[in-house]
Amino acid sequence: MTFDSHMHVGDFPLFNVSLDRDGLGALMQETGISQALLFSPDNELVREIAEELPGVWALYWANPNRPESYDEARAFLEHPRFRGIKFHPLLDSYHPNDPSVHPFMQLAGDRGLPVLFHTGHPIFTLPWSIEEVAANFPETKVVFGHMGHGNIVYINASIDIACRRPNVYLETSGMPMHSKIREAVERVGADRVMYGSDAPFHHPAVEQLKVRLSGLGEADVERVLSGSASALYLPQGRAA
Repeated sequence: MTFDSHMHVGDFPLFNVSLDRDGLGALMQETGISQALLFSPDNELVREIAEELPGVWALYWANPNRPESYDEARAFLEHPRFRGIKFHPLLDSYHPNDPSVHPFMQLAGDRGLPVLFHTGHPIFTLPWSIEEVAANFPETKVVFGHMGHGNIVYINASIDIACRRPNVYLETSGMPMHSKIREAVERVGADRVMYGSDAPFHHPAVEQLKVRLSGLGEADVERVLSGSASALYLPQGRAA
């Protein structure tokens, strides 16, 4: 079983890629993905797909700049397919530790659900900025999406932060260095490092290969590819 913990749906003309429901289902089948975590600014679209495709779970895309977003988050998190909150401070233009983010962090923490932050780009998604909110909400599990992305300084910082913050998890999508996946597991533990593809921006087969070529033992490869995300996101080990 492979659990892809970072997938998108929608049209992205800037990147010349898109992914719809049928494309997602075909991609999962093609690349051996049995469980997928899906999100998009269009939360209704994500809900529809998660209800229709087996193995698809969802995060609510929160934008604290929208006054109605908090009430929406509360409603969506009542849905059994929604397993946490996604933040993209870069696209939506806010600081990760802005007070407007705090109610969402508390909401997720109170429900025992994780949050995922896009990381790796100035000015709003640098690892140290996200560490601030993780430190303020130590009971809320915080996933660093892309674990720093393409900059070695941000990648190293993400691993360092996860070492000192037990509520921080690392997700591998779009991070180019296979060797850093092994380092993250060795320093942080395989239970807090998880595979993601960032599809359709990256192909799941390529992102899976990075994990398999990272130099980890077979047991740790399987934990990164499926076990850690399953333990974090799935309610009581459900896989349906």
